[in-house]
Amino acid sequence: MLYIFSGLPGTGKSTLSAALAGELRTTYLRVDVVEQAMRAAGVWVDGPEGYIVCYEIASQNLKLGLDVIADTVNPIHETRRAWRGVAEDLGIPYVEIEVVCSDEREHRHRVATQATDIPGFVLPTWDEVKNRQYDDWERDHIVIDTAHQTVAESLLALREQLDRLRN
Repeated sequence: MLYIFSGLPGTGKSTLSAALAGELRTTYLRVDVVEQAMRAAGVWVDGPEGYIVCYEIASQNLKLGLDVIADTVNPIHETRRAWRGVAEDLGIPYVEIEVVCSDEREHRHRVATQATDIPGFVLPTWDEVKNRQYDDWERDHIVIDTAHQTVAESLLALREQLDRLRN
């Protein structure tokens, strides 16, 4: 199974996807880690490079029979199609999960107070988050609203929706 996470910075996407990865004991791919490692190696990252690396790593792990959790902003139709394509090319099931924070005040606070756990990684400002291209969804997908919820509550809501898909 490929779990395709999407959502703007500060919504709780990385926290939630990492919590699910820990619970499922599955492969976890975070594009921010990949892109920062590329920068540290002297590679200029100004486009889809990190995503392309993640698609290939995900594909290799799925071929081995491992579940994969992909943690990316996944903001545009092209990246969403590409992630689906990774699973479809292998005949692997997938689920698309969008993490949102519907309370703008809380979202802004999270962005302003967030600390990075990736050495050298520069977090976006609130203006960068708000002005980022983020296409509306054209397909059914799971939406988890983390506003006013603990990580445990958001994870429970996600597990409930995943269970509904399986049944």
